[in-house]
Amino acid sequence: MVRIRLLLLIGLIAPAALWSQNGAPPGAGARGSAMGQSGLTFTDIHSIFSNQAGLAWLPAWAATVSGEQRFLLQEIRSVAAAAAVPTSSGTFGLQLHYFGFEAYREQKIGLAYARQLLDHFSVGAQFNYLQTRIEEYGSKGVLTFELGLQARVHPSLQLGAHLVSPARVEVAEGEPLPTILRLGFAYLPSEQLQLLAEVEKDLDFPIRFRSGIEYKLLPALALRAGIATAPALATFGIGLRLPKNLQIDLASQYHQILGWTPAFSLSYQPNSPE
Repeated sequence: MVRIRLLLLIGLIAPAALWSQNGAPPGAGARGSAMGQSGLTFTDIHSIFSNQAGLAWLPAWAATVSGEQRFLLQEIRSVAAAAAVPTSSGTFGLQLHYFGFEAYREQKIGLAYARQLLDHFSVGAQFNYLQTRIEEYGSKGVLTFELGLQARVHPSLQLGAHLVSPARVEVAEGEPLPTILRLGFAYLPSEQLQLLAEVEKDLDFPIRFRSGIEYKLLPALALRAGIATAPALATFGIGLRLPKNLQIDLASQYHQILGWTPAFSLSYQPNSPE
């Protein structure tokens, strides 16, 4: 009961601060968390969370595990894992996501597919099974889907679009899953620097803005920072490229009322076209 009251209190302080409502996509690993929770134009394994169209550019199979400790509270934990395999027919992926604690849990299983249609254009889709369980009230599962697009209009400019749950599927009477549209771009003025900007519109909430920057200080070290609105967040982190195609990403997000949210990702992925 204390834990439920804690979540309700946080919801009253900052309605969007939990960043999780079953049906809303999890962040694009610690890489996306460090860059203002952006990731529409990612073309690595993290794109399975932010825009499945990015999976079409994977050169080989990849996998990742990630986690967040929301506001350093044990009761608000988010854990995700994913893997994707390119084939001659397109790229297939699997995503798993868990959010919550013993009294309240959200679980997600997603099956993704992405394909290049032209040399500079890709599409992606994901079918999701979402289950919400509340202690003493039972659980319910629903099916929904996501759609994504990416376009490389210039070597230094990439565009992305992502739509979540366009059909208003209800998890309870009068309570549909969030329908979310995101649009954004990445500007790459050099091989070392990447600038991201995105807008997000949930049908039930105001427009949200996200922006991030990634600078590759060394071939094996990337520095990242970003901002987001609704709620207002400042974010930063690093990425470390290790031998044997391993990568570690660390991030932290700061909310002026609720405090810090650390994030961690460990990925196996060959060098992507980014």
